[in-house]
Amino acid sequence: MSNIADLAVYDGAATPVLHTLNPISVTREGNKVSALWREALTTVPVEAQVYVTATVEKLKSGIYKTEMRTVVPVMESVSGQNSAGYTAAPKVAYENTIVTTGFFSPRSDQAGRRSVRQLASNIVRSIGTSVAAVTTGPAPELFDSLISPT
Repeated sequence: MSNIADLAVYDGAATPVLHTLNPISVTREGNKVSALWREALTTVPVEAQVYVTATVEKLKSGIYKTEMRTVVPVMESVSGQNSAGYTAAPKVAYENTIVTTGFFSPRSDQAGRRSVRQLASNIVRSIGTSVAAVTTGPAPELFDSLISPT
C-alpha cells in the first residue's frame, strides 16, 4: 500500500490557484478504508477548507466499491454588524462536491479498471484526443489497484 502524502492540485479559476492538501487521517472500519486530505490555510476555518476523501470497501457481494470525493466549502459573506455592534462569525453556506464512484468485480483486472477510469476521466475533462493514462497518485491507485493510502 502507498503512504498517504500531500496532494497538489490546481483549481479551475481564470488564473488557476495551486491547492496543497495535507494528509489528515486514514481510518479502517471493517472492510472499509478511508483517507482524508485537507488544505491547511491559516486564514480559513478548518470546516471551510477544501478536502478530499478516498475510500475503498469490499461489499458483502464481493464487489469492490471505490469512491473519491472532492469538496469545496463556500463561506457566507458577512456584511456589517447589528445594532449592538456584534458581527457574526462567517460560517459555511454550502459545499460544492464531486463524487466519483467505481464498482469492480473481484474478477476484474487492473488494465480493465484503468481503462474505465481513463474513459470516465476523459469524458469529464472533454478530452477528444489520445492521452496516456496517469498511473500514479491516489486516484489511479484507488480505482486501478484498489489500494487506499496508509
